[in-house]
Amino acid sequence: MFHTQSDVVFVKGLKVEAVIGVYDWERVITQPLLIDIALETDISRAAVSDDVSDALNYKEVCDDVSEWCQAIKAQLLEHLAGQIADKLLEKYSCHKITLSIAKPTAIEQADAVGVQITCYAKAASNGYGNQADNSSSDDA
Repeated sequence: MFHTQSDVVFVKGLKVEAVIGVYDWERVITQPLLIDIALETDISRAAVSDDVSDALNYKEVCDDVSEWCQAIKAQLLEHLAGQIADKLLEKYSCHKITLSIAKPTAIEQADAVGVQITCYAKAASNGYGNQADNSSSDDA
């Protein structure tokens, strides 16, 4: 899944219960989301020091992403993914993020449906909608 020429800290299969969806019935329940995150960063300092303060703390990333999913209450996965990517780029020392969010219970005939985006830190201050280097696709 992750093919880069730099170091990557990743989270695979983060499970979050959140309000997500456009239908009235979806606005009053939570649904499961499965989230994969790849944060391209330099891990060389942590690799030498063996000190968590030199590392990108994946526990903190998971806690933040879970909290943001529950707080945002997005209608669209695309919106949720963009918001989370922007927040990750603002808070953590990474230069590229690939994020996928899947709804495993959305379509009965499918294992999951979802979106995947890639965002770069150089455009993070412009917001997801204004980034020059981003992509999205239906990829669960």
